[in-house]
Amino acid sequence: MINQEQKVIIIGGGIGGVAAALASAEAGHKTKILEQAPQFGEIGAGIQMGPNAMAVLDRFGLADEITKVAVFPKRLVLKDVYTAKELAALDLGSEFKEKYGFPYIVLHRSDLHRILVEAAEKNPLISLINDQIIDKVEENERGVTVTNQRGEQFIGKAVIGADGLWSKTRKYIYDDEAICSHYVAYRGTVPIEEISNDANMDDVIMWIGPNLHLVQYPVRKGELYNQVVVFKSQNYKPDSDEWGTPEEMDRVFEGCHPLVENALTFIHRQIRWPMYDRLPIDNWTKGNFTLLGDAAHPMLQYLAQGGCQALEDASYLADMLHVHGENFQQAFLDYQEERLPRTAKVQKSARTWGEIIHAENPVSILLRDTLLKKKEAKEFEMIDWLYGHKKLMSKEVSTS
Repeated sequence: MINQEQKVIIIGGGIGGVAAALASAEAGHKTKILEQAPQFGEIGAGIQMGPNAMAVLDRFGLADEITKVAVFPKRLVLKDVYTAKELAALDLGSEFKEKYGFPYIVLHRSDLHRILVEAAEKNPLISLINDQIIDKVEENERGVTVTNQRGEQFIGKAVIGADGLWSKTRKYIYDDEAICSHYVAYRGTVPIEEISNDANMDDVIMWIGPNLHLVQYPVRKGELYNQVVVFKSQNYKPDSDEWGTPEEMDRVFEGCHPLVENALTFIHRQIRWPMYDRLPIDNWTKGNFTLLGDAAHPMLQYLAQGGCQALEDASYLADMLHVHGENFQQAFLDYQEERLPRTAKVQKSARTWGEIIHAENPVSILLRDTLLKKKEAKEFEMIDWLYGHKKLMSKEVSTS
């Protein structure tokens, strides 16, 4: 079967892929999303959205729906995993919101994805198709051809690869391998009534220690409590699942503060998430094909920016599609010219921040804690580059 509708084709129906479809449709293009799963949905637990991401969600008209299911934390807090001493805090109140234009929120990942998908389903320019495992992308005089696992072909006037960390479409541009950090994560949400009264419902808390951390915050308007346990495995084995096990997690966190040890009893142990990224690359585009989100710039989770950067991609891509119309190659080239340095900086900074919070050397820990202690909760200079990025949300793009 050959489907020759002249649409923009998005490969991947996750957060980045659906946002890319909204971007394409905003610029007036009929758009088709090809998703490999049998139905649209997200796995995982909580997700953090900085004001840079909220700007994009607002641009696409989704801020009100997001607000219905989001939690608006008052602070981001770092705590010592052994002593519970507060090492640093960032105030997310009125001054933060006024400076960056939008609030910092936390919500369930599936809620965010559902709202994006519902917006796509309501858009007459967007169609969504499931059970599409894409094996090949190629461009010829007919357009960009996408071939699925059954040999069926879709021919689009342009294609965007948004198929995540393990992207197959990335190989059309660059043949590299994902890099394992030797860290694993275990996630889970639990009903609020199961959580100790010691939990602070107003904060996003990151408990940090050598080669490990725990993140906690409420989601779904405070109905659930999200927890993510992360640690470096000393038993890493390539091409194996026999490392970073729940048993190793228990050993690694032995001796931590009682609140942390108690938190581990609520963690879901069935799904283990090895943590990977890739090195930044200097090109995402070939002809009328480009990459977006984790397919373009997969990053470690330590800055909570994976989903945020995918949304930024979609917003700037929309701007360039408005400017260049049917000239997709030029739109894609201008899109990546802006986004390549920005996302590379976030990728590298996420790695660096991971090294800082997981420091082992006592001197490094002392230096880190001393410097953090000097930072005021309303001192925003260190995060301006991340949350103050301006090329995000404007539909008012000059076409001259």
